[in-house]
Amino acid sequence: MALQIKRAHYYHVTVQDQPGEAYRLLSRLSTGMVNLRAFNAVPVDSNHTQLVLFPEDEDALLLAAGKAGLVLTGPHPALLVQGDDELGALVEIHGALFNAGINVASSSGVTDGRGSFGYVVYLGKEDYERAAQILGA
Repeated sequence: MALQIKRAHYYHVTVQDQPGEAYRLLSRLSTGMVNLRAFNAVPVDSNHTQLVLFPEDEDALLLAAGKAGLVLTGPHPALLVQGDDELGALVEIHGALFNAGINVASSSGVTDGRGSFGYVVYLGKEDYERAAQILGA
């Protein structure tokens, strides 16, 4: 698979850090026919977790969230990267951003165990358009 870089927006909601919160949110979104391109849960403090949602269809997410009474924060910009899992797969991406003076605010990735990987690059709003252009998104 050739390297694919796509523009994306994400939203987040902060919930109590207790069993079942991600399940409840994901169930509501599934019922609302929301397909997620990526999902992440990040601890905020000892009592709260931020659930991060990358919807395929932003309008569907906002509609389902509204019906469920969820208050989402966003949209925020990010890039979704997919490609072949090989040694140094992320070097070119980060090298291009570094050479352009663009800071990566955060990132997360995983391989699928079958030779491919997925990677999320979180960028500041001030750098998003330039980063997307540099990487061909």
